[in-house]
Amino acid sequence: MTSWIRVVEDSVPAVGQRPVYLVRKEFSLDAVPASVTLKASAHGLYTAFVNGVRVGRDELTPGYTEYSAHTQYQSYEVAGLLQLGRNALVFELADGWYRGAVGLLQVGDQYGKSVELWAELLDASVPGVPITATDNSWRSKPSHILSADLFMGQVEDLTQLDPAAYLVGQDPSEWIPVLEASYTGKLVPQTVEPNRVTEYLQPKSIRRLGPATQVIDFGQNLNGWVRLSQLGSVGTRITLTHGEWLDANGDVTLENLQVNFPIFPHPVECHQIDTVISDGNADSVFEPRYTTHGFQFVRVEGLDEDLDPANVSAAAVHTDLKRLGHFASSDERLNWLHQAADWSFRGNACDVPTDCPTRERSGWTGDWQLYAETAAFLYDVREFNRKFLTDVRINQKPDGMVMNIAPFERISTEGIPGASNGSSGWGDVLVQAPLMMYRAYGDTDQLAENFDAMVAWIEFAANLAATARHASRSDQPKKPYEDYLWDTGYHWGEWMEAGVEFDFFKFSESDKGLVATAYLHRSARDAATIAKILGKPAAVIVRLELLAENSRLAWRDEYLLADGRLTQPSQANYARSLAFGLFPTNLEAAAAAELNRLVVENGYRLSTGFLTTPMLLPVLCDHGYAETAYRLLFQEQEPSWLAMRNRGATTIWEQWHGVDADGVPHESLNHYSKGAVISFLHQYLVGLKPLTPGYSRFQVKPVPTSEVDWVELSLNTPHGLIQVEWRRSRDDFTVEVLVPDFTEAEVTLPGGSTHILAPGEHLLTCSL
Repeated sequence: MTSWIRVVEDSVPAVGQRPVYLVRKEFSLDAVPASVTLKASAHGLYTAFVNGVRVGRDELTPGYTEYSAHTQYQSYEVAGLLQLGRNALVFELADGWYRGAVGLLQVGDQYGKSVELWAELLDASVPGVPITATDNSWRSKPSHILSADLFMGQVEDLTQLDPAAYLVGQDPSEWIPVLEASYTGKLVPQTVEPNRVTEYLQPKSIRRLGPATQVIDFGQNLNGWVRLSQLGSVGTRITLTHGEWLDANGDVTLENLQVNFPIFPHPVECHQIDTVISDGNADSVFEPRYTTHGFQFVRVEGLDEDLDPANVSAAAVHTDLKRLGHFASSDERLNWLHQAADWSFRGNACDVPTDCPTRERSGWTGDWQLYAETAAFLYDVREFNRKFLTDVRINQKPDGMVMNIAPFERISTEGIPGASNGSSGWGDVLVQAPLMMYRAYGDTDQLAENFDAMVAWIEFAANLAATARHASRSDQPKKPYEDYLWDTGYHWGEWMEAGVEFDFFKFSESDKGLVATAYLHRSARDAATIAKILGKPAAVIVRLELLAENSRLAWRDEYLLADGRLTQPSQANYARSLAFGLFPTNLEAAAAAELNRLVVENGYRLSTGFLTTPMLLPVLCDHGYAETAYRLLFQEQEPSWLAMRNRGATTIWEQWHGVDADGVPHESLNHYSKGAVISFLHQYLVGLKPLTPGYSRFQVKPVPTSEVDWVELSLNTPHGLIQVEWRRSRDDFTVEVLVPDFTEAEVTLPGGSTHILAPGEHLLTCSL
């Protein structure tokens, strides 16, 4: 029987200073089978080698999951690597997420105290009987990789590399016996696409700062590592420091990524530093595969000679998702925006949807709740979403509370609000992400898989609404509607609202019922729709519909004035409320006019925050203010997307002033959430929306602007390729549409005429 085994360590170094271990087994073959499968997994990160040859090209295996419940394994065909007689099966085994630094506080050992391995080699013709498998006969020892940590970086001494350690013929006495380990979770086959190096980027420039210091600009902020083949003479020690920006002296800075929040027990530094000691071999290459960094710039120290651009590249590492959607236009500003949003997602789609590839690398549910729809256009994210939501559900509390992060990080809550989970807009990922998969791909399976969990989340919110009151209402008589007013618990609310001075302690105590009750309404409403799709009992549907309606009435009673104005007027509150259908129909026009007024009076600049920014432009368009929406989109003054472009961004920033007017960087420069605005390009500028799940019927209803002369969009749907292209001249507007077989398109031209199109290529024109 195949066993989990663990590496034996005389002493365990501090987090970030632990070596990569070699774990090996030799075995004999009288004949090489026609088909042999290697199944492998680890608690940590592994790479397998058969007779010195690396198996596959996947990275960061077995991936990041809620290890206490389940760990993925991978399967590889390896018959071609085997030989008659003795064979060697060797694994490199690093800390990874399992016991390395994880999360904002970079706490190690969160999932386990030792690195562990599980593997078996199977002859396809003899099912169930491994050729060899992990047990206590395997042996291990530290490798030439002296330390490796996803946060702290990798240190590799090539002078200690022993190629023979990967081959047959090792003296067992020089290796330490392993011990068997117990694991109560499930081993599950990997179904999501693997993490891989998807491309290598060449330097845009290399500048020398000092006798042994050079700075590389790769021209693109990305997630991954540097591949370096120019390592100098034997004993040369080269240090690579990775950052997203340069300081005033043109050197790499990490200042924007240091964390010193007043609620945290101690400041946290961002470590993105790798080191290699050269063996002097001209063929040697340094590629630190057991760490990742978010960077555009790299400081290289220790190399006397000038770096040859041909000898250094940046590896873009992320989940190797299949590309589905493409967009291009006559306006380079929009092309930049689309590309920056795409790169931000790529940099944060590394096994889980992370918030940033530098400071936290955590699977925040709120970020994915916002971006899932956009991601589903760019890439096929069905399995990526399924894997993530599985871990969201695993960590859901018995009362229905959803944790903010998945997999859940086991960190001390001392000095941190322990009740910071269960936030509206974050836990709602269980409703919105499956719904986006359904609309994009027609996938009802994920609706069914998450239905019980989404209902539990809604009941959690409804219970808080019914049983608790915000402190500001504690001395007031309770009104009947308050049973549906969700104003307690911890909420991140309209996080990072532009132009609002932030005080964390006041923020934590403030009443966010206007936001939370809106999300209770939307999630209950959408869950009722999902229940109908799934054929759930009428009682379940009625319960959800009543929650949706009563929470909407509660919201209206508390926050809506008779003339359609809100008691807490802001761009965010109007945009969200209109997007969620909270206003009575007869007051929607007045509310939209008020939203438009707020934007105009703010100089056509947005002031929305984390949750509402993706909603702002669509809501304005939906209510007749397309001109305002486009003035916002093309705004170049901060806060705006194009201000990022004008200051040199290649990804979307966490803060609108990610790099300020003086060139000083602030916080993460690679956060994908604000990039969800590109769905506006797809759905409004081009006008493509699904009318039925999976685009079996779809709409093309362009909302053109004089700023753009042409657009092109393509999308691979479950029913085939959709292509839309429109062009405008002074007087005419032309639309070309490719409609896939067995689908139907409803095309509405700017002049107002609507055309139902059968499969095939179509050309439509109208006057402007």
